[in-house]
This record gives sequence, structure tokens and C-alpha cells, in this order.
Amino acid sequence: MTARECWLDLRGAGPWRREAAEEAVHLRFEAIVADDPADLAGLPPTVTRVLAVSGPDLPADLENADLKNADLKNADLKNADLESADFGTADLVLTDPSRLGADRPDVRFGTRLDVTDADSLGLACERVRRDELTVLRFHDPTHIPLEIVLAAADGAPGRIITEVGSLDEASVHLSVLERGPDGVLLRPDGPGDATKLAELVRRGSPEIELVTLTVTGVRHSGSGERACVDTCSYLNQDEGILVGSRSQGLILCVSETHPLPYMPMRPFRVNAGAIMSYTLADHERTRYLCELQAGATVLAVRADGRTRPVTVGRVKIETRPLLSVEAVAPTGERVNLIVQDDWHVRVLGPGGAVLNSTELKPGDEVLGHLPGRERHVGYPIDELCHEL
Repeated sequence: MTARECWLDLRGAGPWRREAAEEAVHLRFEAIVADDPADLAGLPPTVTRVLAVSGPDLPADLENADLKNADLKNADLKNADLESADFGTADLVLTDPSRLGADRPDVRFGTRLDVTDADSLGLACERVRRDELTVLRFHDPTHIPLEIVLAAADGAPGRIITEVGSLDEASVHLSVLERGPDGVLLRPDGPGDATKLAELVRRGSPEIELVTLTVTGVRHSGSGERACVDTCSYLNQDEGILVGSRSQGLILCVSETHPLPYMPMRPFRVNAGAIMSYTLADHERTRYLCELQAGATVLAVRADGRTRPVTVGRVKIETRPLLSVEAVAPTGERVNLIVQDDWHVRVLGPGGAVLNSTELKPGDEVLGHLPGRERHVGYPIDELCHEL
């Protein structure tokens, strides 16, 4: 999937609209939308200037606009007669954007549509299958219409931008049907919202470097509390989370996606380790296992280094016998992992090999990650820190 786009809406914005526009330009937003051509004046060519027009008539001054949105407001869509519509008196104009701009071949046109009912949803599905660009606003507090539009547009070459009223709504839109729209259009509440939107839309989950660690020792370590991390996602057979007693070295603990002789599989779970262990909440920040709770995120990691954030649904902390696994990295970095002392607790080896923790012995190889920096409240920091 191509990168999603950030659009800023200046319509109805406050007196700080110029500051918001400058912020969006600095962040390399793809487009800025306004209903007054004056708001688009002076914007650099790095951003697409979008003039939102209500009704069929275009303003005389189009000099500052790169892309026009024909604003199609909802009315009786069934009885609309495109051929005989009197554009001079009609309250509603349903028209192909290219027809609207037939006398301006130098200008690109896009369609804007409010989705409020079944008829407007049907029109939206039609438009996204044929138009170069469709900007949609969904009015009801359900995401089913967006799901239907995205399904209808599957395989179509055009782009879909959805208008959102908040950053939270943007976050939801981006994950609908796993793909979301091609971009979101946000009307900011003030300076700073553009930055937050860019962080949300462009947030990725990069691959991380996994290294082969050599086991140097395994010993029983009494009892204590261990944490099972239950996620809201199906985890793959070569996927788990990185866990370690020290922030400088973590071992890849695999999900319970492999058969067990005495209990059913739990494809959402990682039997992770002792509660004081570190794990990665994202590709940079660590968390203690005991800090995770419902609604938090943890980084799921595959044996080839691919990652994705997954939502934590529950953390089960119970007292169990514990097993300490010592390993060493090629750099000499010492790594420790304390897990439940049981055969069904597993880690991953090179190539995604599934290894029962209680059968590990010196010389065995496991996959791990060396974050490379010390930690303070989970954030990477360069300071003196000895972890024993």
C-alpha cells in the first residue's frame, strides 16, 4: 500500500489559520483545503492547493488553486437529471467533475460527497470506482459506510480522502478494513494538530535487526510472578514479542500458535516472562511486562525482523516456577530471560525454529535483539548504567 496522505482543512478555522497552514507546509502535507482563494495565496508548490466550491458555479479567481472539489450536497439523488439540470437555480448539482470543468482543461477536479443515507452511499461507491479523487464525509457514528466504500473501491485507481472531526476519528478511519482511506482531511482545533496528524498518519513499524544469540546456561530459579500477554490479534507462527531481564538484550518469545499435547492453542498469547522483564512497546520504547494493560500496545516481531504494533487485551500475572536462560551475543553482550519453567514456554531460533525453553542447553542458538542504548522510563538515553 502506498503512503497515506495528510490533508489540512482551513474552512471555518480560527484566526490562526495561517499558522496552521505554515505548520502543514513544514510537515510536507499533501494538500491544504480552503473555501476562500485568498487562503491559498502564497502557499508553495510543495503542497496541493485545494479550493472547495459549493454549487455548480466556480469563482472567477482560480489562480491559487491546483485542485477543485465539487461539493455535492445530499438531496433526492434518485430523481436527479444530470442532462437537464438547471445549474443556475438548482440547490443540488450531481455532475461528473470533468463535466463541471469542461471549459477549464488546465484545472483538475475532484468530487466531495456527504454520506448520510443509502442513496448517498450508493453514489459514493459509484464515484470511488471511477473518479481520480473522492473526498467523503460520513455523518453517522458507524464505520460500516466507510467499510462498504473501501470494498467498492478495491482495485480502482482513484484516491479516497475522508474528512474527520478529530485525531481519534482519524486513527479509526486509518484502520478500517485494515487498509483505510488513502488519506484524511482534518480541520484543526489549533496549531499543533497538524503535527499530531502527521505522526498518526505516517507512523510506521520498521523492521528491526535480530541477531543470533548463543545459550550459555539454563537453571531453575525458584518461583515468582510471570506475565502472559494476550493480544487482540492473531499472531503468526514465527511471531512473538521480545523479552529480556536487561534493556540491552532481548530474546524473541514465540506466540502460542503451535500445538501442545495437553492444552489448546492460544494464537493471541505470548507466555512472555517474569513481570520485571522488558519488552518493546514500539520499535524504540520499552515497557515492563507488569506495566502492560488492556488497551496498551506491544510490538509483535517476526523471525525475519518484520514488526507491527498489536493491542493488548489482557495481561495474566500468576505465580509459577521460573527458569533463567543466559545467552551471549556475537558482540559479547550478556542477555538474560526469565520465563515460566515449563516445556510449553517457547522461544524462536534462527529461521523461525520453535524451541522449548526447558530443553535449551549451552550452545543452542536463539533469536534476539540488542537495542543498543540504556533506558530511562522506557526511553532510550545515553548514560552510565550497569544491569547485572
